[in-house]
Amino acid sequence: MSLDRALAPDPYDLLPQVPKFTVTSTDVTDGQPLDELYAHTSVGGKNLSPQLSWSGFPEETRGFVITCFDPDAPTGSGFWHWVLVNLPVSVTALDRGADPLPGGAFCVRNDYGDRGYGGSAPPPGDRAHRYVFAVHAIDVDALAVTPDATPAYVGFNLAFHTLARATLRPTFQVHG
Repeated sequence: MSLDRALAPDPYDLLPQVPKFTVTSTDVTDGQPLDELYAHTSVGGKNLSPQLSWSGFPEETRGFVITCFDPDAPTGSGFWHWVLVNLPVSVTALDRGADPLPGGAFCVRNDYGDRGYGGSAPPPGDRAHRYVFAVHAIDVDALAVTPDATPAYVGFNLAFHTLARATLRPTFQVHG
């Protein structure tokens, strides 16, 4: 059951451009398929967030926000898998399955309705989906949002506080 539709634009191509820095992972590779460890349990995965490390962000950075978004979800609005808010500037890496979160950071509800990482789970038989893991360097110690904020509201606040962004775009497909 392949859904016949055009590839959605990358969400960050639609926003004002900001400088880039580097994000790397021992678990995921840009443009390559995700391991099932990082897929949702509904498709047989382990639902673990991948290890991420970042460097080269602007000196004036005061904190970070990490997001994972699937622009290819057949929803008309994509699908938020992870919105981790208010990591301290001293944190420049997260281990696989990061829990608890360091320094007062928290997650808002993803589109599964959970506060935390929600792994990839495209419809069986659909083409490979892109998962945009982004680390946003922000110009404030913390965004003025609460754990009850929506991913869109966090994104709105990021538009005014992002100094630079680093991204990885692995893929995932459920063969059916």
